[in-house]
Amino acid sequence: MVSPSATGSPKLRLTTKPVSYSIPIVFSIYQFHMKKLRHHDKKKKQTSHSFTVAEKDTLLHYLFAQLPQKSKKTVKAVLRDKQVFVDENAITQFDHVINPGQHIEVHWEKRTPAQQPHGLSIVYEDEDLIIIDKPSGLLTVATDKEKRKTAYSILSNYVKTQHVDNKIFIIHRLDRETSGLLMFGKNGSVKHEIQKTWNTTVSKRTYVGVVEGQLKKATGTITSWLQESKAFIVYSSQNPKHGHKAITSYKVLKDNSTFSLLHLNLQTGRKHQIRVHMQEISHPIIGDKKYGSTLNPIRRMGLHAQVLEFTHPRTGKSCRFETVIPAAFHKLFSATGK
Repeated sequence: MVSPSATGSPKLRLTTKPVSYSIPIVFSIYQFHMKKLRHHDKKKKQTSHSFTVAEKDTLLHYLFAQLPQKSKKTVKAVLRDKQVFVDENAITQFDHVINPGQHIEVHWEKRTPAQQPHGLSIVYEDEDLIIIDKPSGLLTVATDKEKRKTAYSILSNYVKTQHVDNKIFIIHRLDRETSGLLMFGKNGSVKHEIQKTWNTTVSKRTYVGVVEGQLKKATGTITSWLQESKAFIVYSSQNPKHGHKAITSYKVLKDNSTFSLLHLNLQTGRKHQIRVHMQEISHPIIGDKKYGSTLNPIRRMGLHAQVLEFTHPRTGKSCRFETVIPAAFHKLFSATGK
C-alpha cells in the first residue's frame, strides 16, 4: 500500500502476513530431518564389526591392525568384557592365536566388565565349560601338601560369585610345572560325557617343550608302555605287558647347540607321558629333574599345553583353542638369550 507523506510525496508502507504451511508440507519437512538424524546416528554409532582372518596372528594384535580408528584402551576393554567373538566363541585372552578363515565379531555395546579370578586366565567360558590358561607352578587340584591354591579352588570360588550353588568339575589335569590350556566342566554330566568319550571328543592336544640337546631326527614318534611305581615315578617299557600303551609324536621347531624347541602331539594321554618319553630318547624336558634333566635355565619346567581341540558335548560344534609359546622358551634361542 502507498500513502502520501507530510511533504506530499508518496511513502511506501509494507505489510506482511504470517506464512502458513499445510500439514503435508510440515510432515514432509519433519520426515526429512528425522531421516538425516537417523542416518547421522547410524553412521556415528556402528554397533559391531566383523572380520575374516587372512593370516595367522594373535587376537589383540589383529584387532589393533583392523581397528585403527579405535583407541587401544577401547579395544582392550571390549576384549576383556567378552565382547569379542571368534567363531561364535567369546574370547578374552589377548594373545589367543587366530588362524586363516576364522570369523571375528566385535560388539561395541557397553557391558559390565567380567570379574576375572586372580591367579589364572580364563580363555573361554559357557554354561557347560571353562577353559583356562594355567600358569606354571599352579596345581590343578589339591594335594596333601597344598589344598587351597589350586586351579580347581580358584575356579570354584569364581563360579560361586555368580551363584552360591555353582560347582566346578575336573575333566583332565596338567602337572604343576606345566603351563597352558586346561578344561573344566560346570556340571557333572558334561564332565562324565567328555571323560567317557575322551578319545573321540578330544581331537588334538599339542604341547610345546624345550628339551636338552639337539635331536638327530627332525620328526619322530615314540611308542612304549608306561607304568607307575609306588613312589609315583612313571617308567617306560617296550613290553606290552608292563603298563598302558603311550604314543607321542614330535617335530623340531628350532634348536641350537644346547636346546631344542619341539611340537609334541599326544595320541594317548598317560600320566607324565611326554616327560617320560623325552627322557627315554635322552632329551629330557628342561627343568624336569624327576625325569633326568640337569638344566633349568628358565626356573620352571619347559612344557606348555598350547593347543586344545574338541567337539563341544552340547552343541556338537568343533572348538579349537591355541595359546602363544611362552616368551621364556623363545629367549633360549635368541642371539642374546634376553
